Amino acid sequence: MTLGLAVRQGVLVDQVRSFCDRVVPEDSLYGLLRRDGDRLFPDGMFADLFSDRGRRSVPPSVVAVVMVLQRLEGLSDREAVDRYAFDVRWRWAAGVDGWDESWDRFAHTVLVDMRERLRRSEDRDRIFRVVLEAAKKAGLVGRRRVLDSTCLYDAVATMDTITLIRSAIRGLLAVADAGLEVELRAVLSSGDDYASNAKPQIAWDDIAARDELVDSRAKDGFACLDVLDGRRLDDPVGEAARLLAVVLAQDLDEGEDGVFRIARRVAKDRTISTVDSQTRHGHKTQARGFDGYKAHAAVDPDSEIITATKVTPGNVGDATVAQDLIADLIDDDAVGEQPAASHDADSDGTDGERAKVYGDAAYGTGPFQEFLDDNDIDSGCKTQPPSPRPGGLFSKDRFVIDLDDDTVTCPTGVTVTIGRKPDGSGIASFAGNCTDCPLQDQCTTSKTGRTINLNAHEETLARVRADQADPDWQDDYRATRPKVERKLAHLMRRRHGGRRARVRGTDRVDADFNLLAAAVNLARGAVVGLHWTTTGWATPTN
Repeated sequence: MTLGLAVRQGVLVDQVRSFCDRVVPEDSLYGLLRRDGDRLFPDGMFADLFSDRGRRSVPPSVVAVVMVLQRLEGLSDREAVDRYAFDVRWRWAAGVDGWDESWDRFAHTVLVDMRERLRRSEDRDRIFRVVLEAAKKAGLVGRRRVLDSTCLYDAVATMDTITLIRSAIRGLLAVADAGLEVELRAVLSSGDDYASNAKPQIAWDDIAARDELVDSRAKDGFACLDVLDGRRLDDPVGEAARLLAVVLAQDLDEGEDGVFRIARRVAKDRTISTVDSQTRHGHKTQARGFDGYKAHAAVDPDSEIITATKVTPGNVGDATVAQDLIADLIDDDAVGEQPAASHDADSDGTDGERAKVYGDAAYGTGPFQEFLDDNDIDSGCKTQPPSPRPGGLFSKDRFVIDLDDDTVTCPTGVTVTIGRKPDGSGIASFAGNCTDCPLQDQCTTSKTGRTINLNAHEETLARVRADQADPDWQDDYRATRPKVERKLAHLMRRRHGGRRARVRGTDRVDADFNLLAAAVNLARGAVVGLHWTTTGWATPTN
């Protein structure tokens, strides 16, 4: 398929265009796309997605506008093409105008095809990128970032162990060629042909019947893996075999009697569905769990422009992707050509603004705090104080830790040396000093005495905790960090599709969330008056 080009020479007399020119507000998203859509999403921007032969595609500039409006409205593909066909604002924004022009309607599969072409390209987030670049060049983005994450519920049902095993075996049989399928079915001994995804009919209240069912399906799974053992497997057979191996390993224990039973534990990275093998059990708090993904975002707190997004499985910690979210602060070329007018000068009194990153305690880890230090970025990330000990015993902060001398002093004045480990962490053991200590009952219940564990990043964490005691630091944190929560709540609005993932797999969910962020950024740009001038992108205040 070759690149289709939009026809930009409109009809001299077009009632749709003249009506929208009069009625649609200039500061609306429709007005921004109509006015500057050609500069944001020119057809040539998508040239690498198409070949030099074949029939012409729907102009990508038109499709990009539809994708942005679709994601902002949370519409399905069919709903989006219907809206494009019958809502004059959509057609006007896409530069198509009336119904006498080309591309008055196209199939919903065009949107499916464009998303897949973008996902497989080297620059899959280009729509988000060009919108962010326009905001930066208009001076809407400074050098402060607020980080946070929110949960995205997966689009599949969480499976129990029996369903997981049967579904994994069925998946392997489905992708095997005729010869391999015969071999695999020959070793199935449970009497189940795995033709249906329905659960076997047994007396589920009967423990013995349940154990027999688990054991028979598990042995079928291991028998299939034995057939494949030692063979060179190409995708998708290899993927199906790996999934079956993971499912069998995570949930089953073999007893001394040779019977497989469901393990009385939860695997660390447990696969919860074979339909979407990348979704995971996640927790935003100890009391609040979910199944799905985490959507991470970085936001400029002054302009409310989203500067980066990332989607991970639900069990991934927030701080593990924090460096990716602030990559533009490290790359000076990515910061933008114009300084943000709304930002203050840095503490040195210079015109440039110091970079600063805000985040809750999930981002206050030692490695990330040191990363900020190494890159000369101020930290607004909260680091939790040492955890209180059960029973009201002395917590770690009651001890004086001297990292210069590598010693720890307890509340009674006893000082011991820190024993260092190869990774930089250490242990201070008071051992026999606790035996006759008058405060022993308030300090430890251990017979071997109190020990203090020191993190490899203890010096950094101690300094950060001292900084956080400053009232000015606390006022800045309270005034700035909550802004990202409001932005994430905005992203998760029902109008935008809510928290339910619209697709399956980390890559596709990531691309979908990134497109939503691009659409929300464009809508924000329209509100603040983002527009193109002879000197580049600007807003009325710049």
